[in-house]
Amino acid sequence: MTGWVRRHRATLVVLVGLVVAVVVVALSTRGSATTARLDPDNPDPAGAQAVARVLADQGVDVTVVRDADALDRTEVDGGTTVVVTSTELLGRSTIHRLRAHTAEARLVLVEPGPGTTRALGVDAAPSAVSMTGARPADCADPTYDGLEVLVDRAVEYPVDGSCFGGLLAEPDPGVVLLGAGDALSNDQVLRADDAAVALRLLGGSDRLVWYVPSLDDLVAGDGVSLTTLLPDWLRPALLLLAVAVLALMAWRARRLGPLAVEPLPVVVKAVETTRSRGRLYRRAGDRAHAAAALRAAARERAADRLALGTRVDPATLVRELARHTGRSLDEVDALIGPHAPAPTSDQDLIALASRLAELDREVRRP
Repeated sequence: MTGWVRRHRATLVVLVGLVVAVVVVALSTRGSATTARLDPDNPDPAGAQAVARVLADQGVDVTVVRDADALDRTEVDGGTTVVVTSTELLGRSTIHRLRAHTAEARLVLVEPGPGTTRALGVDAAPSAVSMTGARPADCADPTYDGLEVLVDRAVEYPVDGSCFGGLLAEPDPGVVLLGAGDALSNDQVLRADDAAVALRLLGGSDRLVWYVPSLDDLVAGDGVSLTTLLPDWLRPALLLLAVAVLALMAWRARRLGPLAVEPLPVVVKAVETTRSRGRLYRRAGDRAHAAAALRAAARERAADRLALGTRVDPATLVRELARHTGRSLDEVDALIGPHAPAPTSDQDLIALASRLAELDREVRRP
């Protein structure tokens, strides 16, 4: 073993050196590297490390903060630009804290959504667009004269006086909305004049505070609900639609009249209807309903035979049947009364039908 180590000593030294170098690099980059989109420490294509390093090389003091408390502890004045990426992580409470702390600074929000712009008091609703060609500045701001922006996707803000067709808007003094966030990314910053636009937008001050919001800063009241996601114009539209539906219902309901009685195209014998209904009752197993129909028909025939009228009281009908047939009140009530027990089997139902038929024959006798 000692001889093998002596022969391969040089190889082992090289391997140990490589392992040590990998460990050192991993430990030195583990704390700062991130994979978040447009993060200043993200070296991936979607990150913004290139823009952050170029700004630092140009003499801009770049400070990265990753939560609202750290931002509150960071000094911000009129000579500071505050850029906010990952704006989808902002809540109503963190937006209020951000606006209060950066009241004197220049605030740049990258691709804020409708909830963020609404919390900022911006009435213009953003809309996502796909770009097929570069957009010129075409605005009165001389900072971007002659420059063009080209990204794969962007967000437009319909604000008067905006640059690049709504991709760069300033709804309020000191508040800038950047819809072409990919112009800051590592893989698209060299397209068209994206790099120049990024440097002029973020490098206009000697100090840049790069704020990356955190979900841990949100409070319970910042929760997202369906109403917060709906655009403002949709609510009155839904109300108008509901009123229109009610008006349509009222209009159509006035045209509904009594049911029209039409003769059947064929003559159906009563016995066929009775048998069909009986088969339906049997298939459904609804003996109680069948028994109730048999008893109701028997009561109607009995009342007609005894000339008691169609609205005779059930107790009166039972009493008159008992007197006419000579049966006891309890027997007649158990057979034809409204509270008579329902049959529990098909045999009981057949027996009930036979007893009702026998009672009907007794009623017919003078």
